[in-house]
Amino acid sequence: MWYVYIVECIDQSLYTGVARDLEARVTQHNVGAGAKYTRGRRPVRLVYSEQAPDRSAAQQREHAIKRLSASAKRALIDAPPPSN
Repeated sequence: MWYVYIVECIDQSLYTGVARDLEARVTQHNVGAGAKYTRGRRPVRLVYSEQAPDRSAAQQREHAIKRLSASAKRALIDAPPPSN
């Protein structure tokens, strides 16, 4: 299982990425071993995640989220999770 995630940085900016292990990835960001973007914006906190069946699907969703405006990303974060 893969995940698409959004973390909020200390400066309130948002970073979107993909990972297999969310907890480990957020830890990487917070110790400075994650993405270059987040290194100077620590600590980060996980504010959104969704599952994807494989890496390809996760990367496609990541790309779609990255194309959203900041306000649309905030709306995605604030939206209640879909009920099954």
